[in-house]
Amino acid sequence: MKTIIQLKDIGRSYKVGTEVIYALRSVTLDIYKNEYVALMGPSGSGKSTLMNVLGCLDTPSKGEYILNGNSVARMSDNQLAEVRNKEIGFVFQTFNLMPRLSALENVTVPLVYAGVNKKDRIQLAMQALEHVGLGDRVKHKPNELSGGQKQRVAVARALVNKPSIIHADEPTGNLDSKTSEEIMGLFEEIHKQGNTIILVTHEEDIAQHAHRIVRLKDGLIESDTQNTHILTVSKASPMDMGRQ
Repeated sequence: MKTIIQLKDIGRSYKVGTEVIYALRSVTLDIYKNEYVALMGPSGSGKSTLMNVLGCLDTPSKGEYILNGNSVARMSDNQLAEVRNKEIGFVFQTFNLMPRLSALENVTVPLVYAGVNKKDRIQLAMQALEHVGLGDRVKHKPNELSGGQKQRVAVARALVNKPSIIHADEPTGNLDSKTSEEIMGLFEEIHKQGNTIILVTHEEDIAQHAHRIVRLKDGLIESDTQNTHILTVSKASPMDMGRQ
């Protein structure tokens, strides 16, 4: 298997007044192409900081991060921005949708930054929304959508540039259990299509959908195991799921 992410002795500390806070102490981790990995741990374990480092949203205080064979530390700001836009798709707990834009317009945002022309932007965004079962909700604004539909828009936006890696930070944190299961089913489908998925969660039942579970505690990896009891979701049709 091809290694797409290599972390070597990654640490991240913050200075608060005279005190130094260690969010990550020493993390060494390899993630392979098309893996489905859950990062688990209690609040303060370092999992969100690790996700930010992996997503090139934060810079480690020590160690080396190799992404697709390239040292992240040697990348310019423009190169990092391009990586975040084209190689990594982000899905957040709070959806992070722009309230005044329609579902379609929200999904086109990464394509604007990528310099795609308007006609192609609309076509690609439509395809992404249809893929997540929201082809009939393209003109709706976030306040006209349910929580599950908002997260589907966020997933479509993450997929629209066809990134190889999807980062999902507590993607079901604001959803009820039925809608959470449907979103996890969507991630299963995305994984089967060849994407690498890195999921941050503190919920055991959500982590059990992943094929590998990395548990963090106090800024260190406590355990790293293959999941032999993978939960699968019985699939509803995309249109049924889109109505939730």
